[in-house]
Amino acid sequence: MYADMSTFIIRFILFAAVHSLCATNLIKKRFHVSGSRTYRLAYNVASLLLFGWVMSAYQNSTVLYFAPGIWSLLLYFLQLIVIVILISCLTQTGAGEFIGLTGRTTSTFTSTGWYSVVRHPLYFFSILFMVLNPVMTIQWLLLTLMGTAYFVIGSLVEERRMLTEFGDTYRHYQQQVSFLIPNFNKLLFSKFHS
Repeated sequence: MYADMSTFIIRFILFAAVHSLCATNLIKKRFHVSGSRTYRLAYNVASLLLFGWVMSAYQNSTVLYFAPGIWSLLLYFLQLIVIVILISCLTQTGAGEFIGLTGRTTSTFTSTGWYSVVRHPLYFFSILFMVLNPVMTIQWLLLTLMGTAYFVIGSLVEERRMLTEFGDTYRHYQQQVSFLIPNFNKLLFSKFHS
């Protein structure tokens, strides 16, 4: 069991390192692929394959708890809602560009919709999806904890990039919109008063 756990952790760390390194401008410039949709698509396919390799490391993970009966269905339903929200966030920023099916046109950032209540909705809702899993195994708990840490670090790196790219415009956005925990009151207030 501990060997499986160690292998899983090591593989996740390798995944996180490779995934992050390949997303840097330094690597993109090195290979002259900044803005290339071929690179973005290859990056996403490679990331999925690498993540599959991570998940295959822990075949027999102990179940810590499971939500019984109706609670399980409720959690799966909430996960479905989270998936719909994640898709809407991708649609707002350009799903084709994110996947690598369309090239980058101009450098912009989105501050409407879910991006008006949290600066990193993709990371927040990905964490929420993992937390809402009705069957919690040791592997899933490790994935949730390490994934959360990775998303927080990724958010901080993204913040620096956005500040460099957009300066005072992004700084103002930071002052208005919360970092990683949504301000649902702001979302409800804007829906009922618009």
